[in-house]
Amino acid sequence: MQPDSPTLTPTAATALVQARYARVLTIAGSDSGGGAGIQADLKTCAALGCYGMSAITAVTAQNTRSVSAVQGVTPAMLQAQIDAVVSDIGVDAVKIGMLYSASLARVVAQAIDVHALKPVILDPVLVSSSGRALLDADAVAVLEQELFPRVTLMTPNLDEAAFLLGRVLPTPQAVEQGARELQRRGAPAVLIKGGHMPGAHLQDLLLLPDGELCWLSGSRIATANTHGTGCTLSAAIAAYLALGDTLEQAVRAAHQFVRAALQAGAGVQTGHGSGPLNHGFAPQPMRRVSLAPSGRAGPGSETI
Repeated sequence: MQPDSPTLTPTAATALVQARYARVLTIAGSDSGGGAGIQADLKTCAALGCYGMSAITAVTAQNTRSVSAVQGVTPAMLQAQIDAVVSDIGVDAVKIGMLYSASLARVVAQAIDVHALKPVILDPVLVSSSGRALLDADAVAVLEQELFPRVTLMTPNLDEAAFLLGRVLPTPQAVEQGARELQRRGAPAVLIKGGHMPGAHLQDLLLLPDGELCWLSGSRIATANTHGTGCTLSAAIAAYLALGDTLEQAVRAAHQFVRAALQAGAGVQTGHGSGPLNHGFAPQPMRRVSLAPSGRAGPGSETI
């Protein structure tokens, strides 16, 4: 039992606080199978030592083989979740995943402005790996018009980029051209993931805001457990940004985290389809960020 001690008033307790956690908000759909969506995002944040929070856009009934049902939340409910988290806990970085509908996409765009949220990572989830649509047609236009200009980075895979651009990207040159076109459409930075490219050697392309190109390469990892890879990558980028990395540093670190999680999860059976990554292969303790006198992290704050 804890020994008796004087009860502190809220003011006195606040005066003793010297740190907070690095905070990541994920705005995405729930995956009942636990491998992708909100569940993968929160596992990723925890594994990287961040405090994960969620605003759920839709509830799905899914497992490792398929998505059998999807139900979106109301716009008011999504807004209430975001407002509740930001007004009390605060946010250091945001990851956006499945948005489901145009009305929910507009709520997120408005929340970015109202709460001055940044940095923001957009993973444009369009369809499930089993082929089920996870974003309605009207929402695609809202995605481009209202969210592209408001985010820090968007992270489509090859299929998602092809859908948004209206053409396939079969070569590295086509991928570069596609990334630059998405940037011209409003996205400040673009990461096109090459996991769907055939062959043993894979390449992701990062196009930075200044136009610089960074290729991230690696050999294909032999595993059937790839469910939630994109969710995990975008959540990891948000986590590393919350911890103070630059955009390029965050993308490179997240790329390595996903590869390690894929390797650690290979050879394990979870369900009878595409299983999840091993998010907890090397969990980090919660990272505490020192507070400035205002109660917010000051410039150059270090983890303690």
